[in-house]
Amino acid sequence: MKRLRVLLADDHRMVAEGLQSLLEPEFDLVGIVEDGRRLVEETAALKPDVAVVDITMPRLNGLEAIPLLKRASPDTRIVVVTMHREAAYARRAREAGADGFVLKSAAADDLIAAIRAAAGGQGEMKPAPVRPNAGDAALTPRQQEIVQLVVKGLTAKEIASVLGLSVRTIEFHKYRAMETLGITTSAELIRYAIERGIAKP
Repeated sequence: MKRLRVLLADDHRMVAEGLQSLLEPEFDLVGIVEDGRRLVEETAALKPDVAVVDITMPRLNGLEAIPLLKRASPDTRIVVVTMHREAAYARRAREAGADGFVLKSAAADDLIAAIRAAAGGQGEMKPAPVRPNAGDAALTPRQQEIVQLVVKGLTAKEIASVLGLSVRTIEFHKYRAMETLGITTSAELIRYAIERGIAKP
């Protein structure tokens, strides 16, 4: 039987490597990308059977990328993978055109099954279990610190210099904070932080 061709998009290297080790024995993994723009470009070029897409990525988040992926390669099925259980994520993914939705905390077999189902036109957008929004209390002290500096207008490079960390570490904490809060853009993050009093403009 022909192996399905799968393109993986996740900007966190350790997560991507874990998914790679999971997917390679089952599928033909044609590429791994770390941002939404590259995902659209590679989907147009490679025409994979299925794109496995994280939601929170730089340059273009997964939800924003889905309509572009559909135009770039109409036959490519899209399975969204995320760490968040809020039902709103599954709903937004479905509205954007995703063919499947899997939590990163799910069993490996669930992701494999979701990819095969999506490829066969049997994808199911099951709503994720609803979890109350924990709000800013769920942010770690480091995440709150970085959000405060983002609101002040500092770039990731400038924040890294201030805190003595790498740019990648800053971006990791920023995007984890955004996922925790159910936010998909930097503008939304800044507005949320100001409204909730996490940071002052």
